[in-house]
Amino acid sequence: MSWITASLKDFACTVFDGPHATPKDSESGHSFLGIKNVSENGSLDLSDPKFISDEEFPKWTRRVKPKKNDVVFSYEATLHRYAIIPEGFDGCLGRRMGLVRVDEGKLVPRYLLYYFLSPLWRAYADTKVIIGATVNRLPIKDFPDFQISAPDLHHQQRIVEILASYDDLIENNRRRIQLLEESARLLYQEWFVHLRFPGHEQVKTIDGVPEGWDKTTADKVMDVLSGGTPKTKVTEFWDGEIPFFTPKDAKGLFTYNTEKTITDLGLSKCNGRLYPKYTVFITARGTVGKLSFAQRPMAMNQSCYALVTKGEISQEFLYSSLKASIEQFKARASGAVFDAIVVDTFKNIPFLVPSSSLRDEFTEQVKDVFSQIDNLSIQNMKLAQARDLLLPKLMSGELTV
Repeated sequence: MSWITASLKDFACTVFDGPHATPKDSESGHSFLGIKNVSENGSLDLSDPKFISDEEFPKWTRRVKPKKNDVVFSYEATLHRYAIIPEGFDGCLGRRMGLVRVDEGKLVPRYLLYYFLSPLWRAYADTKVIIGATVNRLPIKDFPDFQISAPDLHHQQRIVEILASYDDLIENNRRRIQLLEESARLLYQEWFVHLRFPGHEQVKTIDGVPEGWDKTTADKVMDVLSGGTPKTKVTEFWDGEIPFFTPKDAKGLFTYNTEKTITDLGLSKCNGRLYPKYTVFITARGTVGKLSFAQRPMAMNQSCYALVTKGEISQEFLYSSLKASIEQFKARASGAVFDAIVVDTFKNIPFLVPSSSLRDEFTEQVKDVFSQIDNLSIQNMKLAQARDLLLPKLMSGELTV
């Protein structure tokens, strides 16, 4: 299998720059693709989209309108974010985003995506980064001259098939996780928001609360616990075996791996402790109100709270109730510099505690759902690790296909 190393333009790729401004938000219309919509693993995340109006859309697609199999990338501030445009996408590029349109007679689009995700490309592109006073950037005008390596189309497709087999399994699991999360959310909403719980017809309601239920506040049913950060300049405190949760790690229902880790010594030297699996973390400063279960014992920093029930309710019920009332937390967050949730915030959040039999019945149902999500997310982590081990070997030619 022979490989060719040449520039993107020699592979007949065309590079486009996105707009150098941000359009006014619209409640509906066309998707506006920003850096936050491109994940580190090479996928698009359109779960929290921003929109641009029909009237504004032609202006923002004057340079280029993304279409199927275009490879989009970030070139300023947050670097090394790449994704491929799926069929049916209707939108425009955002600020600090570029796009590569591939000649499919010379390159398989998804091969180019995987190449961009490889350590080989990252190391090469990092040599081209321009260090700025405030942000770093890849010079997009030079991007067509950047070098890539590729075998013939047949072998490109074989490489894509191998790597895509992992990504397809990951995506299938991700969709299952979404459906499971939604089923737990809807069950809580049906029983404890709309009050259509089993046997509700026979239960009296007094002042909007079913008889036998307790209307209290969040601080009465959970302990709100703080974290702390070891001194960052003491190397012996860092890169250990203990996951260290920060708001950056709140990316899903469960968190297993964290961006940073600390040592036992680091844990002993900070104002924190090791929290057990199924502790609920809530982000409290900056980006407030994100929730995540600890998937294994971990510590956390001072920008979060660890929430542990006082025993009357389960952790599963606690998470579900907090998820349903998260907008109340956001509405009460305040601060001189940035929004923040403080311990007193929990004293102002209403919390409905149903009868023990109903709580137990709910917990029994959602415990199985959360257990499935736990297992699927672990599967996805292992699949991603296996794919990431193969990726550099396939892109360097170390593994032949």
